Amino acid sequence: MQASSQDITVVALLADPDTPTEIAKRLAGTLPDRLTRKSGRERQFDVKVVSEPFTSGTEDPPTLMRRIMDRGSAEDWDIVVALTDLPLHSHAGKLAVDLDREHGLALVSLPSLGGLRLYTRTRRAVEEAVLDLADPQTTEAEEPPRSRPPAGPFAARLSPIRPDRPGEDEMGDLRYAVSGPRGHLRVLFGMVRANRPWRLVPGLSKAMAAALATGAIATVNATAWGLAVSLSTPRLVIATVGSVALMIGWLIVDANLWHRPSGSSPAARQQARLYNASTVVTVGLGVLVCYVGLLVINLLWALFILNDQMFVSATRKPLDAAQYLTLSWFVASVATVGGALGSGLESDEAIRAAAYSKREQERRRTLQDDHGDRPTE
Repeated sequence: MQASSQDITVVALLADPDTPTEIAKRLAGTLPDRLTRKSGRERQFDVKVVSEPFTSGTEDPPTLMRRIMDRGSAEDWDIVVALTDLPLHSHAGKLAVDLDREHGLALVSLPSLGGLRLYTRTRRAVEEAVLDLADPQTTEAEEPPRSRPPAGPFAARLSPIRPDRPGEDEMGDLRYAVSGPRGHLRVLFGMVRANRPWRLVPGLSKAMAAALATGAIATVNATAWGLAVSLSTPRLVIATVGSVALMIGWLIVDANLWHRPSGSSPAARQQARLYNASTVVTVGLGVLVCYVGLLVINLLWALFILNDQMFVSATRKPLDAAQYLTLSWFVASVATVGGALGSGLESDEAIRAAAYSKREQERRRTLQDDHGDRPTE
């Protein structure tokens, strides 16, 4: 890839669909001016956004870098920065940024940047990558040995990101990865952020319908009134935890969301644990949102429908604000159990679409196809 103009550097943001593409489109509006100011030279940047599933079928960074190079060689681009929301494995942990100065390529894995302030962190990572590739600080003869990659702005600004060593047979000459408990926690929340757990609520329409119906019936049931007023706060908490855990477990088991290691190596097992943890957190957050919504709806329904005299005659307690809240809390737990049963009416594909990003859905479909193609022993 050669420069199209002496004064203009063409930068292509090659983004996976969904979140990476959304971030790339936001970056394209401000990145040229920011790069011009930060470069400190009379150089202009032209930023283009290309949305393609370039990670389709693989999570191997070297393979992805070769794909990026092949894609860029067919275009008049000076620099290609690829964005993906798949977590990628590196020698030292999870890959954050992979640079190939010779070919002007960069690969950025968004989960390694964390789940908070994702746009800001991505913008910084992309800016540093482009500036590094546009004007490398060292020549090929001056580059430090691969065994000791230098600490750079990525490590300084995006801590806990640390330099990592590319393999001898890999294209990149500079790489950064996250490692350690803090780094893995950051990747976990980045994966959850990519899955967008709030999408689980509208994605479980049948389950929510069953939960709302269960809650509406329980709210006007005298037996439910008696149980609610007799339960202590610790028991209500236990009912909440139990119903939410039941819903989470049912969704994961029924839709086959649990990830099994693709091999027996420690890296494969660690990868499976990370994917399963992100699944539990994603589904858990979505179920908690559903639970809070049920509590609010049941409270409004109770305020509208309940009769003071009937409630007192059935429970021997006045229908005050505390009783409204206690009843709604208890009914929300009962309704969540009803929603768990109703989730069985949802298709597995609908639940996966609600729980996972597009890249993660594609990755799991590929794994299923690979397992399905294996001969049975």
